[in-house]
Amino acid sequence: MQKEVQEKPTYAVVAAVQLPHVSDTEFEASIAELRELAKTLGYKVIHTFTQKRGSFDTTGYLGIGKRQEIHHFVRGEAAVADDSYPPTPHLGPIEAVLVDHEISPSQARNLELETGCEVMDRTMVILEIFHRNARSRAAKAQVEIARLGYMAPRLREMAKLAGPQGRQRSGVGGRGAGESHTEMDRRKIRDRIAELQLEIAAMEVERKTQRARRQERQGLAGVALVGYTNAGKSTLMRALTGSEVLVANKLFATLDTTVRALHPESVPRVLVSDTVGFIKNLPHGLVASFKSTLDEALDAALLLHVVDASDPGFERQLEVTNTVLAEIGADDVPRLRVFNKIDHVGDEAAQAECAAALRDKYPGCIVMSARRPDEVASLRAAIVAFFQQDLVEAELFLPWSAQQWRGQIYSQCEVLEERADGDGAFFRVRGEASVLQELNEKFRQESERD
Repeated sequence: MQKEVQEKPTYAVVAAVQLPHVSDTEFEASIAELRELAKTLGYKVIHTFTQKRGSFDTTGYLGIGKRQEIHHFVRGEAAVADDSYPPTPHLGPIEAVLVDHEISPSQARNLELETGCEVMDRTMVILEIFHRNARSRAAKAQVEIARLGYMAPRLREMAKLAGPQGRQRSGVGGRGAGESHTEMDRRKIRDRIAELQLEIAAMEVERKTQRARRQERQGLAGVALVGYTNAGKSTLMRALTGSEVLVANKLFATLDTTVRALHPESVPRVLVSDTVGFIKNLPHGLVASFKSTLDEALDAALLLHVVDASDPGFERQLEVTNTVLAEIGADDVPRLRVFNKIDHVGDEAAQAECAAALRDKYPGCIVMSARRPDEVASLRAAIVAFFQQDLVEAELFLPWSAQQWRGQIYSQCEVLEERADGDGAFFRVRGEASVLQELNEKFRQESERD
């Protein structure tokens, strides 16, 4: 019997500076988030180095003493202060220092030289995750724009780090200074971004055309799941639609928008879409680049704002999501607040107390677990009720010669009663006024032909 080969973990440490205006709770939450981002990227964080400072060190982000401490830890010359982690020689080499802020190339380079391993700031970590997880053409193009936008303002500093060779100029025939390599690279980046933006614009036109045709053909209502990353949106999506969408305990497991029909199907038929999750300090360049993945929220008739009820910092989740939705112009879309993962809040008594407090503070919210079928059914009923609030009741008469329309009645309306006589079938139905009017007109014309 062969033994399974386990992949060797890649080790990293986290480094963070706490500025005076940042509270301990906010600081610890940000670090915890970076550790989760590292996990998504495949790193195992074995220690976190923190420092309180009035400002970032302009040379290497952290103070010289803290940089030396990391250097000794990376080299295995000193164990951490507590006994929760073994000394580094037993773990293997540390591959990266992950910094919980966006830092300059010179700061990153100096930190690399002093610690002896690669340095990645928070923005670079997120960009790499997006790069690895993007699947569709649109998402890949958006990721490339974000990466190029991140690199462009850093080219000049990187050229300085490269020394005289990085600043060579190419003249023509020995006349004039010509164009520096940095300027050439920046021009190439601008040209590539412009090219990608044209591609995305073309894909966006095509996507909107396809969506308009689909909605015109099927009369679909749209629901978009929005919220903080890792709040359980994909699990909820699978529970509501019965589809096998990716569910992973990782940040940004979902980048490309997934669309599935509500199951069992309702009248009107409802499409549910998942969207990319948000985190605090998500670079604005990424929000802009990924705007098209959030367009489902703009096009939806109802937003399900999913919040992790078990996260002590869920109010921060609410604030982040509300801010981003306002940035993309989706703050006017009707919203149903869903507190998920209530099953992660202690025992039954603690869960009941938490649920009562949430309902009291956020009237109209739904408190649930996406893993409890009865609670998923209640949420589904609330969604269907939202789309049925403007439906009207009417009676349709279908002559026996037009029974080919029978399936259309059942697919586009909720049939409350059916009876028949010698001339045809009578249906008491509930549906959208425009749909009922269209069906009545079709059946009237069919009767006149008879």
